Amino acid sequence: MEAFWWSTGVVALGEMGDKTQLLALVLAARFKRPWTIVCGIALATGVNHALAGWLGHWLAQQLGPALRWVVGIGFISMAAWMLVPDKADAGAGTERPHWSVFATTVVAFFLAEMGDKTQLATVALAARFPELASVVAGTTLGLLLANVPVVFVGDWLVRRLSMPLVHVLAASLFAVMGLLALFNLGGVLP
Repeated sequence: MEAFWWSTGVVALGEMGDKTQLLALVLAARFKRPWTIVCGIALATGVNHALAGWLGHWLAQQLGPALRWVVGIGFISMAAWMLVPDKADAGAGTERPHWSVFATTVVAFFLAEMGDKTQLATVALAARFPELASVVAGTTLGLLLANVPVVFVGDWLVRRLSMPLVHVLAASLFAVMGLLALFNLGGVLP
């Protein structure tokens, strides 16, 4: 359960103010089909994070003792990256899609997560914790916890949260995970 809760918390905080939240807001404003959008987000994220988790699990097996350094430095790098918030693309959502709302959401979210902080966090978490299914379930839930409210109450929510504070909290969590990995304080890494 530790892997699940760490994964959920790290990604939920890491996702705050991320470009995929902005994408969720754009999709919700444009299509006004929140449940269809949420289902698309869940599918895209589950597949994307399963692939990222598999990669992290594979890396853990390949790197052996060097793993704690790679994971530790990776988490600390993500902590620094969290302090640089994402911005909306200027032309986002201006073209009319040729697909259904569900297909548009799946493709858009899957592509938006490629190389994103939360995808890289999933790789690192899967390398850190041997419970691959718990990591993937946790990171997927974390992303949903951050994005589903945006789909339903995005505009109201964004105006009330302090994004700089959320980014500092997320960066702190990534830094703690990095230090735990570097000094093997969690006892999980070789």
